[in-house]
Amino acid sequence: MQATKQPFYKRFKQYLSERFPFTHILLIAAFSFSVISYSRICRGANGFVEPKTYLIAVLNAILFFYLVRVFDEFKDKEDDAKYRKELPVPRGLITLRELNLTGFVAAGLQLSFLLFFESSLLFFYVPVMAYLLLMSKEFFIADWLRKHQFWYVISHMLIIPLVDFITSSFDWYLEEVPAPQGLIFFFIVSFFNGVLLEVGRKIKAPEDEKDGVISYTDLLGIPKAIFLWCALLLANFITAVTAAWYAGFGQLMFVILILLLAIAILPAILFFKIQTTKKAKWIELVSGIWSLLMYLLLGGLPMMLNLIK
Repeated sequence: MQATKQPFYKRFKQYLSERFPFTHILLIAAFSFSVISYSRICRGANGFVEPKTYLIAVLNAILFFYLVRVFDEFKDKEDDAKYRKELPVPRGLITLRELNLTGFVAAGLQLSFLLFFESSLLFFYVPVMAYLLLMSKEFFIADWLRKHQFWYVISHMLIIPLVDFITSSFDWYLEEVPAPQGLIFFFIVSFFNGVLLEVGRKIKAPEDEKDGVISYTDLLGIPKAIFLWCALLLANFITAVTAAWYAGFGQLMFVILILLLAIAILPAILFFKIQTTKKAKWIELVSGIWSLLMYLLLGGLPMMLNLIK
């Protein structure tokens, strides 16, 4: 379908508002702040990185996740054209060719930032970009992955801890010290955050199921889908507790995490009893809030408190 006659910048602005809104950018900024903060807290470093360092780290992360969005448009183009005609590409707001050009610009900006700031960071950038490119091609086993949803989700969610890793390197690598051991658990928390969000947004009430659109309630049935989401929440909680222990957080943090777990599980119990659109949306909402809180509690908020002191 041809793009509308509006100028590109207007159409691109509309595309971003729908598919990569400003709230995503704020979340990525918070995510990046928390990753770097956790790294510094874990290794006992004073203060935060220089503002310029943080800015480059944030821009790099934003552009990585924008590229994920663009690659998904190509990956899902056939399904979107068939089942989700309301999306920007199928309805003709913007073309894949135009998005492809924005992808090249995004990658070019990343390279420019890193070359200008610290070219040795390309050592970490190249493997992450290579993985992202493989992911865009579904690792050349697209048919197999689509038949094995578990491995599909695992393979695609690994990009999150990979971006975590390169973002954290703006701390420990630039200060020429080893990466703190606790980071591995922070990366696992990030991975579980991504999977929890993915499963949470694909738990649907029976009346919201659509042909050709994957949902875990359709694939597994309601009881198993709810069990999967709860199991992911518990695994995320256990990993977050471990990450908190490595960072040296006190008992208050563990109490907060336990209380959050008890609250977060409630929407799943309610949906299990009565499946409605509203209750399904609560699971999706809680998945997002939980993920944001994990980042803030493990890195962002403790660092902000330290800076205030």
